[in-house]
Amino acid sequence: MKKATKKPAKRPAAKKKPFKRPVFHHALLKTARMDEMIKWYADVVGTQPNFYAPGIAFLSNDGANHRLSLVGNPLFRDNPEFRKYAGLHHLAFEYTTVNDLLDTWQRLHDEFGYEPHVAVHHGMTLSFYYVDPDGNSVELQADAFGDWKKSTKWMRESAEFKADPIGKFVVPAKMVAARAAGVKTKELLRRAYAGEYAPSAPYDYRVDLPA
Repeated sequence: MKKATKKPAKRPAAKKKPFKRPVFHHALLKTARMDEMIKWYADVVGTQPNFYAPGIAFLSNDGANHRLSLVGNPLFRDNPEFRKYAGLHHLAFEYTTVNDLLDTWQRLHDEFGYEPHVAVHHGMTLSFYYVDPDGNSVELQADAFGDWKKSTKWMRESAEFKADPIGKFVVPAKMVAARAAGVKTKELLRRAYAGEYAPSAPYDYRVDLPA
């Protein structure tokens, strides 16, 4: 009589390891204007080189060893067709409060004559976009709710954002003037999103947006 074959015991399914999410650390930009770029980012967002050698620099504006890397080569060429090509549109830096952002607009305006190429209340953020020496867009923003959880919930659930994910264009000077006249932050943002501080002419988003 043939002996029955014993079936191997099933192994328990391997326990899935938890997903570990990294935190975004830095970006690298290629440039033909190394010194101009180092100065511009120092002026605008307070970065300083932690390392600088011919053709390479590592910049930071906090405790990280670097937040922005620059690779320099005078032979790098600008792309006149950047509006039509896929790729990075902007870097973004966040301020703790709307007042910090407005104060920064005033400083950049007064000290350097810098103006945003776009200023917009997106709904979840108030955002001013500047152009660096290489033509990259750099967003300076503040959370309109002062709380990432609240702004995320609004972004996910609000009918306003679904209908208009870009938001309302604003003139920073008008917002600063209204603040100086005593308008508080919450009311200032409400008026901005209602279109009260709109520009007289369209901004240049520096990208060909779909119609």
